Amino acid sequence: MDKKKVRDYMTYDVISVDSKGAAHDVIDKIQKTNHDGFPVVDGTRVIGYISARDLLFTQADTPVEQVMSKNLIVADPDMDINDAARVIFRSGIQKLPVVDEKNNLLGIISNSDVIRSQIEHVSPEKVFNFMSTLKKLYNVDPTLDRGTLPVKDLLPTQSKVYEDELEGRVYEIRKGLAEPIIVVRRPGRTILVDGHHRAIAAKKLGITALDSYIIDIKENIELGLERTAQAMNLKTLDDVQVLDYARHPLVAITHRIVKRD
Repeated sequence: MDKKKVRDYMTYDVISVDSKGAAHDVIDKIQKTNHDGFPVVDGTRVIGYISARDLLFTQADTPVEQVMSKNLIVADPDMDINDAARVIFRSGIQKLPVVDEKNNLLGIISNSDVIRSQIEHVSPEKVFNFMSTLKKLYNVDPTLDRGTLPVKDLLPTQSKVYEDELEGRVYEIRKGLAEPIIVVRRPGRTILVDGHHRAIAAKKLGITALDSYIIDIKENIELGLERTAQAMNLKTLDDVQVLDYARHPLVAITHRIVKRD
């Protein structure tokens, strides 16, 4: 699989600030967009970055060039997304302007974009480890195929997905970045093992088939995954519950900690 690049995840429609403007112009853009910072440009060339923090105790008519940060870190569109992640998290910077070789603004990559690129990563190891598990548990000899499968035929084995992650999968599918789902196909049944967010995002977008790692089993045996699905009354993707962000376990734990403190 080709390595993911900054160009695959960056935002192309970037709001910037003119270097000849004043602090009140930036404040106005913050209020209108709810963004907390902007690349500063001279024409199309990036020369700095200004954030809400830079405007603290600043007079409204102060020139942007006087308060912007000139110690700029930028990204190249062909940079590996993992390299961009290292720069963002080690520097503590939330957003990197993406520029060409002449420093012209092309887009922006944020820490959220980087996180989105890492969620639900499918590796060949993950697939082969699952095949090995099937072989040991059921004394079968599974084979591996790669192809597209109808979304409507997938038997879910997970009872809930989360809205925030679902939005990330929608984003990836629209940009052609979604990785294959993993399924087990046996006679009369196609069981979704990994990729529930991707499958539901595809259904939401009206996509009828998904790229898949297909683990084929010739034997007509019922898997433990199927019994789990039956116990949760799961028959189609419509039976999977979509939970909003506030009900995500990590958020719930955080809320409890905050309340306790």
